[in-house]
Amino acid sequence: MPGSDRAIQGNLNRIPASLSNTPSTPLWVRAVVVLCGVLMATGAVLAFVRPQMLVSPHDEINGAVRIYAGYLTSRNLTIALMLLAAVALHARNMLNSLILLTGFVQVLDAVVDIAEGRWVIVAGVAILAILFFLAAARLSGYPFWKVEAWRLGDATPE
Repeated sequence: MPGSDRAIQGNLNRIPASLSNTPSTPLWVRAVVVLCGVLMATGAVLAFVRPQMLVSPHDEINGAVRIYAGYLTSRNLTIALMLLAAVALHARNMLNSLILLTGFVQVLDAVVDIAEGRWVIVAGVAILAILFFLAAARLSGYPFWKVEAWRLGDATPE
């Protein structure tokens, strides 16, 4: 079927250069994103189903706690699903932006944990932030404090 070979080749020629020249995402970056995405999604579901897990055993669970647990659920579940979708779609630019966003969310979560004296949690949240910032640096080739890290699609070093 020589005609079908020409059709396939014609379809391959229609792939935009931006996709065909995009380097693949390193395995360790994908592993970090999937692992942390699953952790965030699990935490989101737990916050919704069992909000008492978010507070100490002697704290009361009332309507306000349930409202804020719902907001935590929507935030973390959305970010987790978008991270997993970006990995699945090989959407490198979107993944880089989401990784940076998630890293900063983790930093602010650590600041809140410090302010409220939840020292046991601080280390884990800080490690997640560091992993996300390292992953973003690997994707973009720049640390997050450099503007180039935010412009992955504009200039990616080889």
